[in-house]
Amino acid sequence: MGRFAGQPVSQLVRRFALTVTISALTALAACTPRAQPWQLTSVTGHLPDLDFTLTGDDGRPVNGDSFKGRTALVYFGYTHCPDVCPETMGRLIQVLGKLGPDAQKVRILFITVDPARDTPRALHDYVGAFDAQHAEGLTGSDRQIESLAKRYRVAYQMEKRDPNGNYEVTHSSAVYVFDSQGHARLLATDHDTPDTIAQDLRRIIDDRS
Repeated sequence: MGRFAGQPVSQLVRRFALTVTISALTALAACTPRAQPWQLTSVTGHLPDLDFTLTGDDGRPVNGDSFKGRTALVYFGYTHCPDVCPETMGRLIQVLGKLGPDAQKVRILFITVDPARDTPRALHDYVGAFDAQHAEGLTGSDRQIESLAKRYRVAYQMEKRDPNGNYEVTHSSAVYVFDSQGHARLLATDHDTPDTIAQDLRRIIDDRS
């Protein structure tokens, strides 16, 4: 893998994509007055509602309406991810642990950016290793994934294959928070602690904006 200034290209792409996304959303959020500041980045009114048609990790079709009534934590990743994805999933599981009984009102939606390898079974096993009760893996065609990623300003790119045919996928690492009505509300990054995320999630769950 090529390097620039001592950093892997994939890391530079990931950081650049995330920085651009957060900078744009933060600028938009700054225009929205609010009585009490959020710990996370507010994207209320600046991203579309949770709307998609994909395949769940049980092989059945699912859409955005399938998760109405629960707060959704949407993350774009892939099962072969060596570091960022498992770290993010682990952090979100910690968040659920801090919510206590309110964790029942939350679902983690792990949307693959590698549909070629991430079959429903692969996703089922992956998310199940973290939390089979609160997490669900979602996949679809290349076109479906590309369209959905564009909808929420998620950047991803398949890296060059190694001699064995293996490859990594560079992708944004933000977590999108949608309320029980499917409205986009917050954006969490890998700099936000489980305590910080849990604090804002409680407000979303209780609908205290």
